[in-house]
Amino acid sequence: MKYLVSFGILCLLFCAVNAQTTSAIHDTTLLQPVEVNAIRANDKTPVAKTTLSRPDIEKNNTGQDLPFILNQTPSVVVNSDAGNGIGYTGIRIRGIDAARVNVTINSIPYNDAESQGTFFVDLPDIASSAANIQVQRGVGTSSNGGSAFGASINVATNDIITKKGLEFSSNAGSYNSFRNTLLLNSGLLAKHFTIDARLSDIRSDGYVDRAGTRLRSFFTSTAYTDSKNSLRVNIFSGKEKTYQAWYGIDEKTLATNRRYNLAGTDKEGDPYDNETDNYTQTHYQLFYNRKFNKHWKGNIAFFLTRGKGYYEQYKAGESLLYYGLPLFISGVDTVENTDLVRRLWLDNYFYGTVFSAQYEKNKTGLIIGGNANKYDGKHFGEIVRATEQRAVPANFRWYNLTANKKELSGFIKWTQQLTANLQSFIDLQVRSVEYNLYGFRNNPSLTVKNNYFFVTPKAGFTFTIKKEQFYISYARAAKEPNREDFETGKTQAPTPEFLDDFEAGYEHRSAAFNCGIGLYFMNYKDQLVLTGKINDVGAYTRTNISKSYRAGIELQAVGKFNKFLSVNGNISFSKNKLKNFSEFLDDYDNGGQKVNLYNKTNLAFSPAIVASASINIIPLKNGEISLISKYVSSQYLDNTSNKSRTLSSYYLQDARVGYELSLRGIKAIKVFVQANNLFSRKYEPNGYSFSYITGGAVTTENYYFPMAPFNVVAGFTIKL
Repeated sequence: MKYLVSFGILCLLFCAVNAQTTSAIHDTTLLQPVEVNAIRANDKTPVAKTTLSRPDIEKNNTGQDLPFILNQTPSVVVNSDAGNGIGYTGIRIRGIDAARVNVTINSIPYNDAESQGTFFVDLPDIASSAANIQVQRGVGTSSNGGSAFGASINVATNDIITKKGLEFSSNAGSYNSFRNTLLLNSGLLAKHFTIDARLSDIRSDGYVDRAGTRLRSFFTSTAYTDSKNSLRVNIFSGKEKTYQAWYGIDEKTLATNRRYNLAGTDKEGDPYDNETDNYTQTHYQLFYNRKFNKHWKGNIAFFLTRGKGYYEQYKAGESLLYYGLPLFISGVDTVENTDLVRRLWLDNYFYGTVFSAQYEKNKTGLIIGGNANKYDGKHFGEIVRATEQRAVPANFRWYNLTANKKELSGFIKWTQQLTANLQSFIDLQVRSVEYNLYGFRNNPSLTVKNNYFFVTPKAGFTFTIKKEQFYISYARAAKEPNREDFETGKTQAPTPEFLDDFEAGYEHRSAAFNCGIGLYFMNYKDQLVLTGKINDVGAYTRTNISKSYRAGIELQAVGKFNKFLSVNGNISFSKNKLKNFSEFLDDYDNGGQKVNLYNKTNLAFSPAIVASASINIIPLKNGEISLISKYVSSQYLDNTSNKSRTLSSYYLQDARVGYELSLRGIKAIKVFVQANNLFSRKYEPNGYSFSYITGGAVTTENYYFPMAPFNVVAGFTIKL
């Protein structure tokens, strides 16, 4: 109901905007956003980067989560629990998982403070509000929040939109997938004010059985801007309900029923129908930018991210003692176990400030910035109901835990034009982290208190001559362990991991042809990886490994042959190695664990080749046909380089047809049809593996997350 009310308000606002006569003001009279510049790489910054413009985002946005919009950028591999890119999705860049990718929205940290992961399902359709998105590969420049341990993604929404408009988009596709989005831009009101808003509704049954998703979100941004000041307030929120598909499919079932979903099958008979994840996340952002004079400008922002939700599970035959409940007598029987429905809750606040001062004069550029934030989190579990209800008190919580995390960081970036062609770049960041955890679900008495202090320098040079540009850089990164790592207990406490990143590149830019080549060597110290080792509380966890590295080459090219044909593509080749790796196997025959030693192996989920390409044909003035390709070579599911534990290579071919037409009173009508996985390739970009010893032999169990075969999505956008 509230979304219908919001829709009505948006329509009324648009009518009011159209009734006004607003004089046009050129963009240069208004202070442009300052906050993103503090952490973004510009054209001459010596880092590997890709920036998607608003048209790029619109073209790729068919209702899938943000990782799929970035799928054609270099060294990117994406996956989806539901199999069709809607709901829980993941992204790896150069083989680096999302927990090591620094994500910011308007320079404000987005990564979860505890898991360090990014859950884009909590911000459905955020791409529809994005003005541009920059992906930095490697350590990149200093940012806010957790260190970029191999990649960063920065989403910017704060561009000033001076023209009024109303836009409605609607998509429909396979597996009952639908997306409806309404956008409003007020244009300039009274020469200084703007109001931008969005409503989105996304739903899908998913390719995997019962992996249905219902996503709703809104975005509002109100700003005042003049030539020297700008003040902006953003409020945006997402609400998701997703049937769980987290467990994947075992190898045997994959061969006969790729759509099988293990979630909910603890219940006898039909699977439990509410084995769902439910979460709401709301962001409040306040920005003030100031231009002091022609050399100095600055900004400060305050933010609050509020998250609350739970996932619900049906659990069969659960021990009452595990939940801290006493056994009880029923007739002549002692009841020790019960079936139950439980909810595992997260309830958290993340708040703080980011700020920067920026100086530019002649050949010198200077940025001084920082970030201070705090996370307050609650973790608790409730039993909703049980078959032996007499054993469970009403509203019973079997654990109720807290955690808090404080962060303070600052950086200074200095660029100097040394000659007409040569520019230097120096970047130094200091970061202090205090992380306190007061118990874990499976070990509520364990308290962990840690303090970290990191100093991470970066430096490089860029040489530019006409259409050619060369760069070389070094960057250091340091990262604290996440919540799950600390569950090791006191005897096996994890330590921070460190990265030294060496990059070099060449770029050629012209009107008809752009190309680039990048080289990287990422040398890790004490990288945290899964080994199969059980910690002192009985859980599998990551362990620090002394030596590992990633080395690769990234090639990119964009060519426009004529007004009818353009081609773009990229390909990455890499080696991703781990030295002196120890694998731990549970030994059910003799008890304990057996250790296998490996001198040199491949890092898991790190394909040696990743390639993307698209051919764009314009047969008509307003029409376009795109052929979109993706290739990912085989990957290992663990760090042993065992060929029986792999994800197979895959090649995908998509096709898209789009057309734009104009009618009187309408700015544009865009329609498109996109066919994904044209050849219906069976592939799995994600999975996991575990092995154990039983009956005198090693048994390996592989689980996979399959993706949809041939599927279609079609839609239209009306711009008024």
